[in-house]
Amino acid sequence: MCCCKDGIELIVKRLFDCLVSFFGLLGLAPFFLLIALLIKLDSPGPVFFRQERVGRYGKSFRIHKFRTMTADAPSKGLQITVGADARVTYFGNWLRKYKIDELAQLIDVLNGDMSLVGPRPEVPYYVSKYPDDIREIVLSVKPGITDWASIKYKDENEVLARSINPQQAYVSVVLPIKLRYYVDYVHNRSFWGDIKIIISTLIAIFR
Repeated sequence: MCCCKDGIELIVKRLFDCLVSFFGLLGLAPFFLLIALLIKLDSPGPVFFRQERVGRYGKSFRIHKFRTMTADAPSKGLQITVGADARVTYFGNWLRKYKIDELAQLIDVLNGDMSLVGPRPEVPYYVSKYPDDIREIVLSVKPGITDWASIKYKDENEVLARSINPQQAYVSVVLPIKLRYYVDYVHNRSFWGDIKIIISTLIAIFR
């Protein structure tokens, strides 16, 4: 009975993801075109930032984000953003402030690589730092555009900016906090729980 219930919830979740991502991309298309134009005018380079991330069961995929950094940013620093990162463009700061760069991940949701709600997908390097038992739990579900960690844990940049070694601080301080949120989500996830997270995300953005 439990397996049947889980199967139904997965179907409902996927159907919801498909509907929201499809109509979201359709409805936001004019806005996305404007964003693409402003990104191009702000700095040379592609509209999207593509990067390898680890998805469900450890399967890799290339995530979509609206580009918020200079095109050569990956060769000029860490895979994390620290404080007032000089690589972030003028328009990119605005996109990041309102999380608009993340909306491009509706493409990944429609493709089936991501879900609207779930643990945030990390790059392979940081996934390799997960404890083995935690990695198995976190990667048992699709990664999401938003989750409780994204809403409730807002001190990440401050912690990294104060650190002499931001990468080590991310692994030893920030990542364990995020993983606790991720594991809690996996153990307690539900359709209505996802709806609550989506609503809380929208409220946090508009605030």
